This record gives sequence, structure tokens and C-alpha cells, in this order.
Amino acid sequence: MYNIGICDDEQAFAMELEEMIGQYARETGTEIRTTLFQNGRELIDSEKMELDLIFLDIQMDVMNGLEAAKRIRERDGKVGIIFLTSLTKYALAGYEYQAVNYVVKPIKYVRLKRELDRWLETCRREDKKYILVTNEDGRHRVDLCSLRYLETYNRNVKMHTDGGEIISYKKMKELEEELKDAHFIRCHSGYLVNPFFVKRVGKLEITLTDGEIIPISQPKRKMVMEKLTDYWGDRL
Repeated sequence: MYNIGICDDEQAFAMELEEMIGQYARETGTEIRTTLFQNGRELIDSEKMELDLIFLDIQMDVMNGLEAAKRIRERDGKVGIIFLTSLTKYALAGYEYQAVNYVVKPIKYVRLKRELDRWLETCRREDKKYILVTNEDGRHRVDLCSLRYLETYNRNVKMHTDGGEIISYKKMKELEEELKDAHFIRCHSGYLVNPFFVKRVGKLEITLTDGEIIPISQPKRKMVMEKLTDYWGDRL
């Protein structure tokens, strides 16, 4: 699922762009969710900042696109930005904020398709080995090679990494689904462990490579052992 934001104070144009993105999603079989923002301030203040790509109008009365991009880059260096403008003279200034590209309005579907094709190709080529976590401190890129385990914590999830602890507001079940292709194992209702960091398995506990110990629930122990055996076997 890709989350795309459209930030433009011309409501008719924003809705037209949203419709074209929907058409692209249907034609290509790509899961895309779009969110509309009426101006840069609304975008910056929104709690829905887990965006992968933003179509951002440069000329807006309430916080223009360049100012919004500046604020975004202060807390997120990864989200893609495609500037929208009626005047090409404004577009070059946008590259200061690592824009993917700029599009001159009005936009035609063929141009939109080309931009989305290019952006998605880049995303897939990166072979995503990280997850993005948003909390009150901002947006964090968490590399899976440094993520040792996750535990439930005050209705949130605490992510234990080599660089410290990061709180995620997602549910453990959501993160389990997001991390399944990386072979993370649900060893306990409150724990999800990266098998790369597992050193030893006891009766009802796992010892990690740094010596830390996390629990295994009795009902999950057999499944944990089977998954670890498969994981280790693939790497022998």
C-alpha cells in the first residue's frame, strides 16, 4: 500500500488529480490511498504524515509549497515530493528540497502515469529493507538490520534497535504483518523478534546476541522453533 498526499488549494484540481491517481491504481493493480490537503499548513499539521509521495502545489495562500517542503524535510528526508505549478520559473527552486520532479498544471493523465511509473520503479528498486515509524518526535526510518525486537508498551509498541528505543503508535498485529517478509517471529503476544539476533532458545525464553532475554509463550514455542529452524537452515 502506497500513501499519496495531494496538497493544493484548488479543490477542483485536487479532486481531478485524485481521480486520475485512482484510475492509475485500477489500471496497474497498485494499492494506493490518497489524502487531500487544502494548504501547506494543513499538510504540516496533519497527523496523517505517513506519506510515501506528496503532490505539492507551490503557489498557495496559506503556507506555500516551498515553505511546506522545507518543514517536511526537517523531519522526513525520504518522502517523495512532486511539485505542482502553473509557472515553470518556480519549479527550479523546489529542487533545493530534493523533489522527485515538478509538473506544470493542468496535468494530463499520460504525464501523471509517467511520473508514477518512474517513482514506483525507484521505490521497488530500493528493495525496501526498512520501515517508517511516525510518532510525536517525527518520522523515523528504522533499518531492519538494526531492529532486534518489538514489545507492547502502554498500548503502543516499543522498538528496540541498535541505536536505541523508538515508540510506534501502530498495533503489534499491524507491525507483524508489515515485517512478515523479513521473517520476524511473534514469540509471545507482546513480543516480535528478529531471528537474526537470536543466539539461543531456552524452554520459555530467547537469548539475544547482546545477552538480553525475551519470553516465549508456551503455545507459541513449537512454531517459534520451526520458524527458527527454517531461518537458520536457509543460511547454513
